[in-house]
Amino acid sequence: MSARFEPTALVVPFEHLRNEDVEVVGGKNASLGEMISQLAESGVRVPGGFATTAQAFREFLQAGGLDARIHAKLDALNADDVRALAEAGAEIRGWVMNQPFPPALEDAIRTSYAALAAGSPDASFAVRSSATAEDLPDASFAGQQETFLNVHGIEDILYKVREVFASLYNDRAISYRVHKGFVHSHVALSAGIQRMVRSDLGSSGVMFTIDTESGFKDVVFITSSYGLGETVVQGAVNPDEFYVFKPALAKGQLPIIRRNLGSKLIRMGFATPQERAESGKLVKTEDVAVELRNRYSLNDADVVELAQYAVIIEKHYGRPMDIEWGKDGEDGKLYILQARPETVKSQSQVEHRYRLKAGKDSVVLVEGRAIGQKVGTGPVRLVESTAEMERVQPGDVLVTDMTDPNWEPVMKRASAIVTNRGGRTCHAAIIARELGIPAVVGCHDATEKLKDGQLVTVACSEGDTGFVYEGLIEAEVTEVQQQELPYCPVKIMMNVGNPQLAFNFAQMPSGGVGLARLEFIINNNIGVHPKAILDYPAIDADLKKAVESVARGHASPRAFYVDKLAEGIATIAAAFYPRPVIVRLSDFKSNEYRKLIGGSRYEPDEENPMLGFRGASRYISGEFSDAFAMECEALKRVRTEMGLSNVEIMVPFVRTVKQAERVVGMLAERGLKRGVDGLRVIMMCEVPSNAILADQFLEHFDGMSIGSNDLTQLTLGLDRDSGLEQLAGDFDERDPAVRSLISRAINACRATGKYIGICGQGPSDHPDFADWLAAEGITSISLNPDTVVETWTRLAGVK
Repeated sequence: MSARFEPTALVVPFEHLRNEDVEVVGGKNASLGEMISQLAESGVRVPGGFATTAQAFREFLQAGGLDARIHAKLDALNADDVRALAEAGAEIRGWVMNQPFPPALEDAIRTSYAALAAGSPDASFAVRSSATAEDLPDASFAGQQETFLNVHGIEDILYKVREVFASLYNDRAISYRVHKGFVHSHVALSAGIQRMVRSDLGSSGVMFTIDTESGFKDVVFITSSYGLGETVVQGAVNPDEFYVFKPALAKGQLPIIRRNLGSKLIRMGFATPQERAESGKLVKTEDVAVELRNRYSLNDADVVELAQYAVIIEKHYGRPMDIEWGKDGEDGKLYILQARPETVKSQSQVEHRYRLKAGKDSVVLVEGRAIGQKVGTGPVRLVESTAEMERVQPGDVLVTDMTDPNWEPVMKRASAIVTNRGGRTCHAAIIARELGIPAVVGCHDATEKLKDGQLVTVACSEGDTGFVYEGLIEAEVTEVQQQELPYCPVKIMMNVGNPQLAFNFAQMPSGGVGLARLEFIINNNIGVHPKAILDYPAIDADLKKAVESVARGHASPRAFYVDKLAEGIATIAAAFYPRPVIVRLSDFKSNEYRKLIGGSRYEPDEENPMLGFRGASRYISGEFSDAFAMECEALKRVRTEMGLSNVEIMVPFVRTVKQAERVVGMLAERGLKRGVDGLRVIMMCEVPSNAILADQFLEHFDGMSIGSNDLTQLTLGLDRDSGLEQLAGDFDERDPAVRSLISRAINACRATGKYIGICGQGPSDHPDFADWLAAEGITSISLNPDTVVETWTRLAGVK
């Protein structure tokens, strides 16, 4: 027992507590004391308070033999019987609420409260639970016990402390202890009484020092919404999200690599004295004004400051952390409200990757934020409230407006969970991850679009966005372990288009990214034709409305376009940092550009767009150069302001040496000059002229990446978009004519000491082609992630 307080102490001020006092005041309160005493000099602000001890809780239960009655009741309980669990829990909580405090404990609480509230008669307090087995690295008791906000006066404090004690016997807490193997009598409860931050007038949320889905350790993931943080924790709102790259943060560079604007429909605030008197409720929820919903609830400076706190806390504890924070709307300062070990991804040893076998024709019924990376299937079970929980049978897909930890006893029965509301850091999401159940949260209208009994597939395997598909779709499951691969004479790189999957792919062995396509980011993260963005003031009302809808939260439509491009590039670059990431400038054909919002206004109707207005010829065109400038601006921001100098640039479809000279000149004019800060500018070798005049092209570029699909079609005169079966058999990268051109390009690059790679799918589809490329002396082969290990292992034997 610590010398900082007496072994028999019933109440201890936070500042006297340390992390080793978990058995005395539980993980939450011990952590608050640790941060107040050890991290204040580092600038981390934590509101003060005091905690009742485990000794106080046990003395409270022992009075009148209450503990014996409780344990007898629990010993006879079948925790899998939902009805019996609910009845036993309610009875025990009633006993606790009727039990008076021992005089010594009541006196200690009154004395400590008087000292804490001195000079602030109207101060409000939070009364929180802290279990002595809570927040251990291998267990998540998140949200199982109660928290009460905006508590005023000593009498209400005493009543809420008793309610906190009673919450140790919530249905979900009893069930969790049984299934985790905790002995009920070995778990005690501490109540923490803490001065409240006026985040009801500001914003609040949760942050993790690890990506919650992939386990990627180089980011801080922050969620935020207006008002008190309970709406975020409970999953009542879809919050804003921010990803902060730790290495850039440490260097003082722009570290925010991605933002997602949440809907933030409601906020929780303090009830007024009159409202408390009339309803007995301490807090209230209210709608958020549309103008505020369309803004981020934190500015960049706040995001950076929070991330700095998170890194300080993680370094102090030596492990990934789950942290709640609040911004005081009166003093404008940020405060840490609690911190606990992250309990899911940091404990994971083996990853399983899921891939749906069905094609792109699968019907998406609803989508939201993906929790976990698994796939679940089964019949939909629509449940309106916990009163209907018994309807959920093993294998059902639980669909409801929102879940909270009260649902935990039946969540483990479900094959998947789908909700209208909630974000990736709410309690339900944490529990779903711990149980290993895929969940799609924040779908808005899942309870309206999904029908009871309908067979669906819930897929969280495709990035940050989770999808609910119609019908039962089979999934392939592969086990992924970190592994040492043998030496390979060819650098094996990856083709990565989706930034949402980059954190996962980066944990696989590779030499970096040989092809990052801007088209995926433009299609999925922007969705608007760049000319519609630039012409925004003059476009028609309907198109203007569509642009405004997607550009919410940004200074202007143009800022939105550049921001989203930069964030997509930065996410991939940060995931693989410091390995090289070769970003190919946009290579939409005109028919593909037409599919974007506003695209039909600007794109020609070409008979064969594969050979039309694309690549370099588009960038140097007077009617597109201002759109090209936005891509350059995004790339420059990523390399210079964010410090992600591992980003390299690749120019596609360069038909002539003159085009090459003009494009490289335009890049330099826009701050992307070859050689400055180590920038390499590479070209795609996909037009026969590129290989035939390779020496001349290489005067303007730092290397080539062979695009075998286009090079094959243009060498053999085949349209790869043609669906004619008569031509399909002739398309083969291994044709002698194609090989001859590839060999010329490889030799030219090797002769000048420049980069030469390939980013087509040919080496994956044809092992003999990969062997030939290695023998020819190619520098790198960039593959789809699912073929990296297999190809690497095979090529390791090539001389």
